[in-house]
Amino acid sequence: MKAKLFIVTITLMLAASPAAALHKRERSPSQSETKTLAERLGYPRDAKLLIVHADDLGVAHSVNSASIKALESGLVSSASIMIPCPWLPEIAAYARAHPEADLGLHLTLTSEWSLYRWGPVLGKERVPSLLDSSGYLYPLEREAAAHMDIQEAEAEIRAQIARAKALGIQPTHLDSHMGTLYQSKALFEMLVRVASENKLPFRLSRESFTRAPFMPSLLGPGDVVLDRIISIEPTVAPADWSKFYAEEIKNLKPGVTCMIVHLAFADDEMKGVTFGHPNWGAEWRQRDFDFVTSDAFRKLLKENNVKLITWREVGKLIGKTER
Repeated sequence: MKAKLFIVTITLMLAASPAAALHKRERSPSQSETKTLAERLGYPRDAKLLIVHADDLGVAHSVNSASIKALESGLVSSASIMIPCPWLPEIAAYARAHPEADLGLHLTLTSEWSLYRWGPVLGKERVPSLLDSSGYLYPLEREAAAHMDIQEAEAEIRAQIARAKALGIQPTHLDSHMGTLYQSKALFEMLVRVASENKLPFRLSRESFTRAPFMPSLLGPGDVVLDRIISIEPTVAPADWSKFYAEEIKNLKPGVTCMIVHLAFADDEMKGVTFGHPNWGAEWRQRDFDFVTSDAFRKLLKENNVKLITWREVGKLIGKTER
C-alpha cells in the first residue's frame, strides 16, 4: 500500500513539474520589474537625474539673453522656443550657431500678457477658432481649449514645427505653453500623435496621471514618461525663492525629474512685456535666473549627487521598448 502511494505521489509530482515550470516561465516577465527610465538611459537605478529646463525663449530679447547665459553656464541643460513670438529670429540664429544646444519647441496656443500679444503662425483665416475677440490667441489655456477646433489646433502646431525646422532649429522635444495641450483628451491625443510622427519626446510626468486619468490609455509603449516635474508656484513668497529650490534639490528622489524655470532680466523690456502680471513676470524671472546660475545651485547639485541630463538623451529612447 505504501509502495503504491509512493508511486502515485511521484507520478503526480512529475506530471505537475512541467506545468509548474511552464507557469513559472509564463509569469516571470510580469513578476520581474521593468527597467526604470534612469536605467533605460544607462544610469544606475538609484541615480538622481535632473533636466533644468527654461521655458519661453523667443518671447523677448531679455528672455533670450538670460536663457542663453544660463544654458552656457552649464547649470540649465535645456530650453524650449515659442515659435509665434517676435524674438524668434534671434533665438533661431543662436540655435543654428549652436546645434549642440538642447532646444525644444514650446508649442504655443495662448498669448497671456495684457499689452504684449501674438497670433498664430498660420493665417488667422485658417485657424479662426484659436483667436479671441481681439484677434490674438486666447490669454488663458482653459479658455483656448474650450473654443478651439482640434483640426485647427493641430494644423497650427504642425505649422510651428515646420517653421522651426525651416529656420534651422532641430528640436529635441516638445512641450506645451501653459499646458494648453494637456487640457483635454482630444488635445493630448493630438500632441501624442504629432510627437510620435516627429519622433520627439514630449514633456509628461507620472504625476500628471492623477489629474488627467485619460493620459495613460493614449500612450504607446515607446512613449517616454518622466518621474516628476518641479515648478515653482505663486504661493512661494519672493523671500523663500532660493529656499524652495534648495529643498527640492535636497529632497530629490531617484529617477528623472524636470525642473521648469522661467528666465529673463528684470529690465525695462521685460517689465513692459509682463506689465500688470507679477506671476511669471519680470521679477519672478530674475529670481529664477539668479538661482539657477548661482554657485549655490552648482554646490547643491554636487552635494546631493544630482546629475544634469538633456532632452536629447531622453529622445534617444523613442521607439525603444526594452525592459
